[in-house]
Amino acid sequence: MKIILGITGSIAAYKAADLASQLVKAGHDVHAVMSHSACEFITPLTLQTLTRNPVLVSLEDEKHSWKPGHIELADTADLFLIAPASANTLALLTNGHAPDPLTSIYLALPRETPVFIAPAMNGKMWLHPATQRNVEQLKKDGCHFIQPATGDLACGYQGIGRLAEVSDILAAVEG
Repeated sequence: MKIILGITGSIAAYKAADLASQLVKAGHDVHAVMSHSACEFITPLTLQTLTRNPVLVSLEDEKHSWKPGHIELADTADLFLIAPASANTLALLTNGHAPDPLTSIYLALPRETPVFIAPAMNGKMWLHPATQRNVEQLKKDGCHFIQPATGDLACGYQGIGRLAEVSDILAAVEG
């Protein structure tokens, strides 16, 4: 299965390396697409090495071909997984904004392509009415959510907002 793995700006982005590795070991063709802020937490080279595929970060990365890479990825994806998904990315997806390859792929996906989203953020951000409205709208649009876990958060708080365990994300994708 060809899986597009979107990674956004969250401390949990480091877990994308394990997730990508596990997906490849399970026999999937994984293509990582990162937001600029995700690169503050994990490098594209790490994901390129683990997936054995080029990593898209900006629309300028697509200059190697006449065909826009984000459109080609959207056309050929069997599944789109965003893990971790930040509150900002949820808002961009909900409102149809596409400033980067990750959000552009989402908008260009054929409607039948499954979309799984695993949020990770501060608990107050997760519980904020705006974020919850965005989640509900994305669910209405057909997205499947892998709920954040409860525990110690990078901000020093304890509560909901942690990225779901990699095993739980894998189970949802394989399910």
